[in-house]
Amino acid sequence: MTTRHAAPRRRRAPRHARDLRSHGVLRGVALAVTTVLVFGAAGGVAVAARLNGNVDTVSLDGLVAEAPTPTGPPDPTDARAGEAVNVLILGSDQRDGENEAIGGAVEGMRSDTTILMHVSADRTRVELVSIPRDSLVDIPACTMSDGRTTKARKGMFNDAFAIGYDNGNDIASAAACTWSTVVENTGVPLTHFVVIDFAGFQNMINAVGGVETCIENDIKDRYTGLDITAGLHRLDGVTALQYARARHGTGLDGSDIMRAGRQQRLIADLADEVLSKNVLTDAPQLLQFLSAATQSLTTDVTMGDLTGLAFSLRSIDRANIVLTTVPWAPARTDPNRVEWTSAADELWANIASDVPMLGAPTPEPTPTTAPPQAGGPADPAAPVDPADPGAGDAPVAEPTPTPTKTPGREAFTAADVTSSC
Repeated sequence: MTTRHAAPRRRRAPRHARDLRSHGVLRGVALAVTTVLVFGAAGGVAVAARLNGNVDTVSLDGLVAEAPTPTGPPDPTDARAGEAVNVLILGSDQRDGENEAIGGAVEGMRSDTTILMHVSADRTRVELVSIPRDSLVDIPACTMSDGRTTKARKGMFNDAFAIGYDNGNDIASAAACTWSTVVENTGVPLTHFVVIDFAGFQNMINAVGGVETCIENDIKDRYTGLDITAGLHRLDGVTALQYARARHGTGLDGSDIMRAGRQQRLIADLADEVLSKNVLTDAPQLLQFLSAATQSLTTDVTMGDLTGLAFSLRSIDRANIVLTTVPWAPARTDPNRVEWTSAADELWANIASDVPMLGAPTPEPTPTTAPPQAGGPADPAAPVDPADPGAGDAPVAEPTPTPTKTPGREAFTAADVTSSC
């Protein structure tokens, strides 16, 4: 079923909403999928050079602690071969030009979405952690692009981006202050950052012909314009963006944590869409997808530098793309803010050490041979009753339903079931 709505006039939701907020609108979804699939698929210097025209490149030199320097001789196919890569994914809420038509006019620039993406050194794991924007964290002193420095303070996580932009008046200062805040609170060394807006995401969804998604409840959100029924839908770019931004009229608790879950689900759904259509191996499809995905992208590295992930992630297993939200609880000082729990310390430590962020997987139980039970399979040496040849056979067990994961509340992989239609 195809859902294509004309873009209605949108009203901005009140900034003082009293629910638990996570990480807002969908630019982070676009960036996550772009980084995992697009940068992992963009093989070839010629393609990268062509796409560089879509990308705004800025330098954070002198504004943040330097990223770890690659060790060993350079690998022409992967600049950081054998080393973990940590990418800070930011979604800017900049409302000008095309983005004003999508989300409404608002002055300034904010970051509603932050995802830290970890690519393991052996290139077998991709892990994405959503950071709630209302997390209470330590914001360190930040250096602006003009050399001025702000004071360290305690505040909401997304204050860091606003502090950088308001004081430095550019995206480099905003990204640098967020970068420093992530390193300060997680201990994870960052390698690169990327920023995207509304338009880039919509173009990417449309480039693959939409994404098929299971909508579990009727949703009518007057703030985003989303009006959709429960069931399996193929969402175009406009509707997918409305779905990911929706918080009202969802039939659920209306929190940004649940909205974050829907965004994470779209990441997995889009990954399946791209992989199932062989976009990564079809040159015309790939170039179209890359061209759409890299529009409105700002980063500290050129596409040529990112082609090192090309061949290492092309065969990534869906089960090894893991998505979660940093472990959180309502803040003790303000129930409308969140603070990270002790479980977050272990998660960040695992990422910094380049081991599975959720810890070692629980081994599957080893099958054992049980003694014959009453009502079990008949002894093959026993005589068969011609009137009932199946007598003594064990009853056929009903299939066990596949458990579903709750995105936003539980960690899950791109191979897990997260909804049922």
